[in-house]
Amino acid sequence: MPVLPRRAVLAGASLLPFAARAALPDRPLRIVLGFPPGSGPDVVARLLADGLKGALPAGVVVDNRPGAAGAIAAQEVARTATPDGTTLLLGEVGQLAMAPSTYARLSYDPARDFAPVAEVAAVDFAFVVPASVPAGNFAAYLAWAKAQPSVFMGTFGAGTPGHFGAAILAAGAGLKAEAVHFRSTGDAMTAVLGGSVQGMFGTVALVAPQVRDGRLKALAVTGPERSVLLPDVPSVLELGQPDLAFDAWFGLVAPAATPVPLRGELEAAVLRALAEPALRARMQEAGFRVAAKGQEAFGTLMREETARWAGVVKATGFRAIE
Repeated sequence: MPVLPRRAVLAGASLLPFAARAALPDRPLRIVLGFPPGSGPDVVARLLADGLKGALPAGVVVDNRPGAAGAIAAQEVARTATPDGTTLLLGEVGQLAMAPSTYARLSYDPARDFAPVAEVAAVDFAFVVPASVPAGNFAAYLAWAKAQPSVFMGTFGAGTPGHFGAAILAAGAGLKAEAVHFRSTGDAMTAVLGGSVQGMFGTVALVAPQVRDGRLKALAVTGPERSVLLPDVPSVLELGQPDLAFDAWFGLVAPAATPVPLRGELEAAVLRALAEPALRARMQEAGFRVAAKGQEAFGTLMREETARWAGVVKATGFRAIE
């Protein structure tokens, strides 16, 4: 077989970025997400959209379609989006890994209806309680909560990480707890601040300002280590609560019929954007860990997390949502 001269190989390689750009549609990329402005997924989507400006000259539009713990947005992309590389879902762990076990009749199938493009970021949670709760640490809170007839746990939607964190906590500690589902993390946090609910797992980035201001107490973080945003708050592993170790991850998926070359070009554009120091710094300042995993690694994560959360759902005895 003939061997190409080195100069020819290099010349061909230099054309690859141009070919990738030329193959992408000349229309704006629409990133659909199932949560409202100001939420964690919204922050990730808008930071990424800004970082993609140079790679996608037609621009990026962030399209918020909140409701049903993200199912409305996922269903739209799965059922109605044209698979031409112009529409992606910024999905999160609840939509892409938990939902198959929590919904009896899910309006979409993550494994069937979507193809992974890239994991973008991840974030840990903090368990926060109202400042008025007479407990200064996690063990004291459990003792106080057990002495109550019942405690209310705020969540940002049934079948979301915050919901299952509350379910795992209640089951493991033997608490009489009732989940109160809100439209968003922000709404749930407002309820905690007001004292109408007595606990919530909220993203570290969202709750840290209120904790630093003394308006909320953070008793634990769910990551393997302490958060740089809340360095004085112990991790659940330090507290001997490994079952409460979880995070929320966010990644881009395309309609399953999107051609492989287009998915590859989008993956490359996203990974290039996430490699930029400025974008990485902005993500970290907002409280997110940059993931930057490609199609294959993100697909593996989705499968592993789907299996893991199926086991959690079964262990907690959570009944599938109708």
